[in-house]
Amino acid sequence: MRYEEFVIEGRNAVLEALRSGKTVDKLFLLKGCQDGPILSIARQARKGDTLIQYVPRERLDQLSRTGKHQGVIAYAAAYEYSTVEDMLELAREKGEPPFLFLLDGIEDPHNLGAIIRTANLAGAHGVIIPKRRAAGLTAVVAKTSAGAINYTPVAKVTNLTAVMEELKKTGMWFVCADMGGDIMYDLDLTGPIGLVIGNEGEGVSRLVKERCDMIASIPMKGDIDSLNASVAAGVLAYEAVRQRLKK
Repeated sequence: MRYEEFVIEGRNAVLEALRSGKTVDKLFLLKGCQDGPILSIARQARKGDTLIQYVPRERLDQLSRTGKHQGVIAYAAAYEYSTVEDMLELAREKGEPPFLFLLDGIEDPHNLGAIIRTANLAGAHGVIIPKRRAAGLTAVVAKTSAGAINYTPVAKVTNLTAVMEELKKTGMWFVCADMGGDIMYDLDLTGPIGLVIGNEGEGVSRLVKERCDMIASIPMKGDIDSLNASVAAGVLAYEAVRQRLKK
């Protein structure tokens, strides 16, 4: 599968995709265009969870594969999103304490795919990603996940911190990977837990970090000071796996 297959161009094609219930991650509309079909498309998109961006014609021309965008280009999800409740239900069915990954702004689709793959192999019940400033479920993500996307639920949420607060009410607690924390080997990573992995460049945002119960640092002996986001997710996840197996 190529990512191009999930780029939809043209007014009728985009409107039909939205009406059919297809998950559209991003919608690019011609800035300043107020005609009927464009307004209809924007209205339909607002009923879902689509991020709408109004951009100049030059930007649409750059994004277009066909040269016939008619002022409208949509990026549709390659796979359907799940819900956080589905993940908790999956944990209940398996008789396991919930084990979730929360990704705070992972923008590289290769990193997202690799993390979904790791989450699957580590036995996690799902991956939660935010709506804004983050990669969605594109075909690149699907390919990098090596098929894991078919088995591991991924939920896209408007507000990561609000979801964390709700999950805390169910007894979950959260640990984020960050340089300034306790060595991960000294922390208890068993029980109902959410692993929070931050953005490739800036790490975990302040608001999300404040809602974490623990901060885990990964010991590093080299000359540089950080791991790739997907590698950090794997290292922390497998310390949790080790501890959970011992229990």
